[in-house]
Amino acid sequence: MEQVILGTAGHIDHGKSRFIEALTGVDPDRLKEEKQRGITIELGFASFTLPDGRLMGIVDVPGHEKFVKNMVAGAAGIDIVAMVIAADEGVMPQTREHLEICTLLGISRGLVVLTKTDLVDAELLELAREDIRDFVRGTFLEEAPILPVSAVTGQGLGNFAGIAAELTADLPRRYRSGFFRLPVDRIFSMKGFGAVVTGTLISGEVKTGETVAVYPSGKKAKVRGLQVHGKSVERSAAGTRTALNFQGIEKEDIVRGDVVSHPGALIPSYMLDVHFQYLASADKALKNRARVRVHAGTNEVMGRVILLDRDALEPGES
Repeated sequence: MEQVILGTAGHIDHGKSRFIEALTGVDPDRLKEEKQRGITIELGFASFTLPDGRLMGIVDVPGHEKFVKNMVAGAAGIDIVAMVIAADEGVMPQTREHLEICTLLGISRGLVVLTKTDLVDAELLELAREDIRDFVRGTFLEEAPILPVSAVTGQGLGNFAGIAAELTADLPRRYRSGFFRLPVDRIFSMKGFGAVVTGTLISGEVKTGETVAVYPSGKKAKVRGLQVHGKSVERSAAGTRTALNFQGIEKEDIVRGDVVSHPGALIPSYMLDVHFQYLASADKALKNRARVRVHAGTNEVMGRVILLDRDALEPGES
């Protein structure tokens, strides 16, 4: 079944998880600490069926600035973003940061979900719309729909599926040929089954019974079972949220950021040769040999920037 991956984005407490729960009936906040603190810390997952029959997988990401690395891990591999902005607060710091992250990740489709509309009157709602239009001007969301919703009254929720289907109707097909790659975003174990990992397939396909390897360690495992949104399948292809149950490897041998692929397909490296775009919103120059956090797929590691043609990079330069 063809699948579309949607990711949420937006400031803390703007109603991302509540919106997803109202839309799908699934509460993406699964950790006890998330319930106690009322915020999303880890990635949450849900799904629903679009009017045209396609399955839409949803990745709910944290909005708190302390959990940006989890947001980046969730945004990797998504097709479309729902930028969630609360009508009673408008555009906030993490709203801006999340839009920049989505732009850097090459996401080019999305919509703005204007939440908590039950808390404002018509005049404040229109002011929030104007604030959003100014915010998205010049970005990939400039022409995006703005959908007012309320998880309390249900306003607008019924319109979301149709809008999402229209925005993704002509999505390019994922790279299904070539070798299989799945960046791991979650690991757990099930009694009697062993280690399970989840992630979004970014290329190729995987089948039950295959032998795969977990990189960078290179440890091999057999795929005992596959699930796509809770349903067992014999194979899974690029563009799908997939859970893999392993035989021959323990949960402790895998961490978020590892990549599952075919044995011998990948070669670990400690160096990247890249074209670097420094955000215009940065508050200072990036100096040669500066220490940075590098996000690749679902992984985060410390690194050092070596500028080959200058001593520093000013905000907005590349």
